[in-house]
Amino acid sequence: MTSPTGTQYVLIRQTPTGETLAIVTELAAALRTLTVDGVDLTEPYGDDVQPPFANGIVLFPWPNRIKDGVWQLDGKAQQLDITEPKFTNASHGLLRFSPYRLVSRSDDSVTLAATVFPQHGFPFVLEKSVTYQLEDDGVRVTHEIVNASDVPAPAALGTHPFLRVGDVPSEELTLTLKAGTRFVTDERLIPTAEVDTAGTEFDLRDGRLASEVELNTTFGSLESQTHRLTAPDGRFVELWQHDDFAYVLAFATPFPTADSTRLGIAIEPMTAPPNAFNSGQGLRWLEPGERWELDWGIRYSAATTN
Repeated sequence: MTSPTGTQYVLIRQTPTGETLAIVTELAAALRTLTVDGVDLTEPYGDDVQPPFANGIVLFPWPNRIKDGVWQLDGKAQQLDITEPKFTNASHGLLRFSPYRLVSRSDDSVTLAATVFPQHGFPFVLEKSVTYQLEDDGVRVTHEIVNASDVPAPAALGTHPFLRVGDVPSEELTLTLKAGTRFVTDERLIPTAEVDTAGTEFDLRDGRLASEVELNTTFGSLESQTHRLTAPDGRFVELWQHDDFAYVLAFATPFPTADSTRLGIAIEPMTAPPNAFNSGQGLRWLEPGERWELDWGIRYSAATTN
């Protein structure tokens, strides 16, 4: 029986302390599993379901939402398909339910690619590839985008991993995210303002328990490109991002597991905030044939303070 996420690419890297393991899916080039020495660093899910809450998928050619699925191109309204009926938005790009083709693979790496073809509200051709390369302490993820159109094309990129530190309850994890601003949103999760975090519950520069903050929040004015979840014993998982990822979204929600539900914490690097096709903020216009490469990654530290 074919998995709802297609082919499962199992990557293994032998390390001085054990092994790093990842599973990457054909559908949406998602990171379905990441472990270091048997410690889960992402929220895993079975190969018999689609990614819960878009867990681990690539968000392209925009992350998050476009209000009403409408944006303007040369003065003409473009209507994207509405993929979030609850809020009447176009959500998470055009490749969420698309298969990626295999380009190359080794024991500890895989490169997958997909093409965005012209469609409702997006009259461009973009080539997208992603490489997952295991490292001793985690994974490096490299994205490449090429505008294959004969006119300039808009592009923004994000990804959607849920992080954890093994079996530590997420309510006990401290989130450190050094950002000077956050985006206030309306009831449809569309930004209405960008405000300072200083002196508010969203100032996470010194770390706060992730469970103490209501998180479905995009942050900007990043003072560090590294964000950390730390367990009470000092172990931590970090997500680092290339400078072109100028924004990050933190999201906490009940997350389904094999036999229960736990708090899931997503840390999502993004090159543009929500609704960027309308605001223009962070949106990149690629010239015909232009290539854009950027990366991010996850790493683990097993050192404890006990």
